[in-house]
Amino acid sequence: MSIRAIEHIGITVPDIEQATEFFSEALGAEKIYDMLDEPLAGPAVEAGLGIPEGATIEAIRMMRLGEGPNLELFSYSGTAQRQAVRPSDYGIQHFCVYVDDIYAAAARLESAGGTLLSQPNDLPGGDAGSGNRYLYARTPWGSTMELVTYPSSQAYEPSTEVRRWRPARASDHRHQMP
Repeated sequence: MSIRAIEHIGITVPDIEQATEFFSEALGAEKIYDMLDEPLAGPAVEAGLGIPEGATIEAIRMMRLGEGPNLELFSYSGTAQRQAVRPSDYGIQHFCVYVDDIYAAAARLESAGGTLLSQPNDLPGGDAGSGNRYLYARTPWGSTMELVTYPSSQAYEPSTEVRRWRPARASDHRHQMP
């Protein structure tokens, strides 16, 4: 058995068209296909996904995001929904997108309707290095996301031979942020 990488990140959104437009404008994500021809519901779906009785998946859309994991967007009806989790809540709390120019990516994200929680900051601790930066932001519906760039060696590298996965340069990819 070999583990290769995260294949997709599933994100439940209140409006699938708004989310598609946001990820397309903010990150250059491309719509690949819609998975459902009709809503998906019933006891088997409820049990298989651990969702409440009566919950209906109205739409599932797969999007391509650069050379990392795909985004799988879900839209539900028939059940009460809570606000998006915050980083201090249990569970998967944010997703991170590697960018080459964090300042341009932040401006693009903000102009697409996202909210920056800060300006780019130097990465701390084991991630530190010249030009290595991050920032957190919120999508229009409140999910937390991060932008990161680490063009330089990171401070942890001398202490271990194991390395974090690092995306290839954007110029090496067929799918680039426009």
